[in-house]
Amino acid sequence: MSGNQVCGELSNQIYVNLGKSFLGRMMVGHSSTYDKKLGDRKLSLFANLQGKVLEINPRNGSNLPYYPNNIDLIAIEPSLQMHSSLRKQAKKLGLNIDIRFGNAEWLDVEDNSVDTVVATFVLSSVPNINYTLQAILRVLKPGGRLLFIEHIPAPKGSFLRKIQNTISPIWKTLAANSHRDREIDVALENAGFTSVSYEQFQLGLFMMNQHIIGVAKK
Repeated sequence: MSGNQVCGELSNQIYVNLGKSFLGRMMVGHSSTYDKKLGDRKLSLFANLQGKVLEINPRNGSNLPYYPNNIDLIAIEPSLQMHSSLRKQAKKLGLNIDIRFGNAEWLDVEDNSVDTVVATFVLSSVPNINYTLQAILRVLKPGGRLLFIEHIPAPKGSFLRKIQNTISPIWKTLAANSHRDREIDVALENAGFTSVSYEQFQLGLFMMNQHIIGVAKK
């Protein structure tokens, strides 16, 4: 490898790291407001949880405080570093939790065994959303539900949508494979659920303004 190639790769990595640092600071600045705005919606969405509940990629456990403590919770978390803190948080909240290693496409759960799957801000970043939705359908009992909150792109033809389409490849690198132009609502409607109902709402974040919240039934 030539010296120019090495310098070029180092420069690219520096730009990527700077971009990630900037994005991280931006998201931290919005996080408290973001969580506050979503709180009431989560309370409503999770109000009737019961039985066996599977959450995909709970990360820092931001959904745990909204769960009733009479459920049997399975958490599929790909980051082993998060397992200990999730376990401690669940214990503090009085939740019965079973934390398993895996990801959204590989759910270490038996077929037709789960009453409810929870996926919040997961479907925008999975490598293949269709595989993920089929995995969810596999583990849900007949009549089971997928509860979701997700980013969706701006309306087609809008100026913001054009920006999202243009920067999507860069955004995926900076934001853990998050797709700004992924039409999650369309994917849900085409996945094979017996019904999909959701509402759109906005949170006032430039690149992540449009959201959907809803329920898909098997």
